[in-house]
Amino acid sequence: MFFTPFTVLILIAFAVSLWAQFRVKGTFKKYESVGTSAGLSGYEAARRMLDDNGLHHIPIEPVPGRLTDHYDPIAKAVRLSEPVYYGNSVSSVSVACHEVGHAIQDKVRYPMLVARHRMFPLVNFSSGIAPLLLLGGFFFKLSGLLLLGIVLFSAAVLFQLVTLPVEFNASSRARESMVSLGFIRNEEERSAGKVLNAAALTYVAAALISVIQLLEYIWIFNRQEE
Repeated sequence: MFFTPFTVLILIAFAVSLWAQFRVKGTFKKYESVGTSAGLSGYEAARRMLDDNGLHHIPIEPVPGRLTDHYDPIAKAVRLSEPVYYGNSVSSVSVACHEVGHAIQDKVRYPMLVARHRMFPLVNFSSGIAPLLLLGGFFFKLSGLLLLGIVLFSAAVLFQLVTLPVEFNASSRARESMVSLGFIRNEEERSAGKVLNAAALTYVAAALISVIQLLEYIWIFNRQEE
């Protein structure tokens, strides 16, 4: 029951996910020691990018940890990890501007971000109950319970897929602003791109795992129906 045609694919996807996590940490560390020509800190770059987009009211707050950077759409605040907030490296500026990209998306009501926010309550509920329904359906061979679990799990998969364009769009906004506002020179854009692309890989890997798992659950459901 536990070994299916998708098992090997899931293991490969998990390996890719681990590799992506190691890569984002390694890439951030590598370019953390490479300064930008403008010499700005992550905070200064984020503040200028926010102000350039009319977001003077958005605060930028330092938070503990590494790679804990995020934009809080409820508090309307950009939160940067201390190495990013205080650092003046390619990594710091790239990550800081990426998070500002999310704030800009919020301002212009970027459709995928709006969809992601609207989906969150459902996904928050379904992610907690779906595993229980799936396990119950597997062990007790209850097709109806399994189908309900698949439907709820599908919401989480859709959330992961919607997240991809949100993240790629934020990185695109970051790269354009870093060059146009003079944070980095054209030759430094390649290094910034490596930092942003490495972070994006973690989202791609997570989405890949979710899609394969969903296909596996559907395959098991079809087998039970035979």
